[in-house]
This record gives sequence, C-alpha cells and structure tokens, in this order.
Amino acid sequence: MPNLERVVGLEAGPLNIPLRAPFGIAGGAQDLARNALVHVELSDGTRGIGEAAPFPAYNGETQAQVLRVVAGVGAAVVGREAGLGNWREVAAAYRAAGGEESGAAQCAFEMALLDALSRRAGVPLWKFFGGAGSGLETDMTVTTGTPDESATAAREIRERGMRTIKVKVGGKAGPAHDLERLRAIHDAAPEASLILDGNASLTRAEAAELVRGLKAAGITPVLLEQWLAKDDLAGARELAGFSGWRLAADEAACTAEDVARLAEAGAAQVVNIKLMKTGIAGALEVAQAARTRGLGLMIGGNVESRLAMTCAACFAAGLGGFEFVDLDTPLFLASDPFVGGMRYEAARISLGDISVGLGMDLA
Repeated sequence: MPNLERVVGLEAGPLNIPLRAPFGIAGGAQDLARNALVHVELSDGTRGIGEAAPFPAYNGETQAQVLRVVAGVGAAVVGREAGLGNWREVAAAYRAAGGEESGAAQCAFEMALLDALSRRAGVPLWKFFGGAGSGLETDMTVTTGTPDESATAAREIRERGMRTIKVKVGGKAGPAHDLERLRAIHDAAPEASLILDGNASLTRAEAAELVRGLKAAGITPVLLEQWLAKDDLAGARELAGFSGWRLAADEAACTAEDVARLAEAGAAQVVNIKLMKTGIAGALEVAQAARTRGLGLMIGGNVESRLAMTCAACFAAGLGGFEFVDLDTPLFLASDPFVGGMRYEAARISLGDISVGLGMDLA
C-alpha cells in the first residue's frame, strides 16, 4: 500500500480540566474532567493528538483504566505501517490487543492516529469523513439540579442562542421532582425544543408517570433519550407507543449489532452516536447500521474538551445527516488547554478554520 508511514510513538497522560459547576446526570456528578491526552507519532515526524473522556457515572470507565490500557496496548501498534487507506486495520490491531477494554482509550488512539494521518495528507478531518458540511448546530444541557437552578440554566442557554435544550432527568429524586424542573424550564424558555435524557435510570412506572405529567403540563419533547435500562427493549417499544414521542437509544446502542436489535424490536427511532463508546471505526459502523434501518442520527459525547468535541463534530458534519447534535460540554469547562479546532458561534459549531487534521494543538 503506497504512502504509508510507521507508527513510531504512542504516549498517554492525564488531562484534568475543572468544570465551572458539577456536570450531573442520573448516575452521579463530575466536577473535574478526568480525561487523558494521547499522542501518536509517525516515522516522518508527524504527530497527532487524541482525547479519552471516560465518565464513571455513564459507563464505569475511569482515567486510570484508560492510561493502563494505552500503556499496555501500545506495543501492538508501534512499528506498524499506517495510512488513511488502512487506518481501520491499525485500529483493529489495537482493539484486539486489549483496546476493547475501554471505548474511551480506543477512541483516543484512533483520534490521534487519524489526526496524524490527515495532517500528513494535508486534509481536514471533516473532509476525510466525507465533506458533507463544515458546521453543525448544537443543543446545550441543563444538568441535574433544583427547579430554580434549572430555570436559570435554561434562560442562560437561550441567551447564548441555543434553540434546543437537553435536560437530564431520572435518578433518586423521582418523576415529581423532574416535572417541577421541566415546568420551570418550559416557563423560562417556552419556545425551546426539549430533549429529555434519562441515562437509563427510569423504571417503566416512573417513565409512564413522567409522560402523563408532561402531557398534563402541555410539554411536548422532541426526543426521549434512553429513559429505560439499556436491555429493556420491550419497555422502550411500549414507551414510544404510549407517549407518541420519538426515542433515542444511547447506552443501548454501542455497536452495529445493538442497532440491529433495537430496530428489530422497534425500541428506538434515533441512535445517539458517541465516539467514546467504541471508538471511531465502531461509530462509523453504528452510523451505517442506523441509516440502513431507517433510524435517525444524533451525535453526542461524554464530558469532553474541544479536542474530542472537534473530532465528533468533524465526524458528524463530514458524514452529514445528523438531526440532533449534543456537543456542548466544552462550554461547561473552566479552562481550555487547546488552540485551533472548532469554534462556537452561538449555537453553531464552525469547522471552517481547520486546514489539516483536527487543526488543534496544546496552548
């Protein structure tokens, strides 16, 4: 295969970034992004960077796990020839050597590898993924909290220019608490579209109570994201029928095989793709499986800096056809250790300044 270079270096270290306020979901809150920064070096000296963003409250992965996996798997890829034409083969070798233990570690390696290879090829990553577009419009999240806190957050989100608000629901407080919060959000931003994300925390009974309360309040979400346990496909199908609203699968949709099961069961109408679940190659397979089965696409992420979010934005904009975009977590971070990459322009994410790769470096 022509135009190949060897992978001669793979390194990883902690990437700790404080948040402006804890980012809470049903399973817990995170006050510090305990991520990891991965460097890949090619034999011609080209370097690429990638980010792992494990989120223990989401799927149990940790920073220590990521660093251990990268350290243990590096020998399987260092010395291998790599180019944009065979990057998936290199990613598969990494996965087979132990990368599959951590989706975030797999993602960070693939991100750094593609950044290096596309820099070397002189192409921006969004063009490598297909070049369908160079921009997206994102939502912004109201995390867990009180009704007053939720209303304040909703007003601030609208002042930023976002037209869609994602709200974290579920957890120990119960549906009555969520209904109070959602009424407060609706009163504060009545024109906003709402995505309600349960992170697989609601029971069927709690989901039914929340739907009835929303309908009584005249609140119609545009999407219900993973309210029920990831393996409760029958419950998801019933929830879609009972509510009459579209459902997005997140925790339940990590692989192409997962998507096939969801479609067969009628358990989702949209799939939330996160590069951190299984890596970029796996995410491409998930997107293809969803499209083949007529399911809509959403792009999301964990608590990520602009590095990983730029990669996710390149992925979604380059492929095109993503109806829902949830790439807002850099806006929750207290500092930004990077220069270049994507830019936020109110709700719009612009990739137009990227000339090669991810277009990013450490500040």
